[in-house]
Amino acid sequence: MKRTSFALAAFFSLASAGALAHGDFKCDVPKAEWQPQMELQRKLTAEGWKVRQVKVDNGCYEVYGFDSTGKRIEIYFNPKTFEKIGEVKQPS
Repeated sequence: MKRTSFALAAFFSLASAGALAHGDFKCDVPKAEWQPQMELQRKLTAEGWKVRQVKVDNGCYEVYGFDSTGKRIEIYFNPKTFEKIGEVKQPS
């Protein structure tokens, strides 16, 4: 019985840590105040990024692609200000 309880506790600890590692970011901006996704993509492209996809996640713009140094990225931006909210660490 103790082994089962320990195994379940370990599983849920690892599962919740994985959820945080994949971007537990939240933006609380009214939709009417958002700038278009295409504007963020143009801005990043002008800075040398290669944007593969921009999508909405938890009210933030989530960007997948490569930064100006060629590093693979998954970054969250505020949809109103385009301020960087957080970055999901990519495997090496």
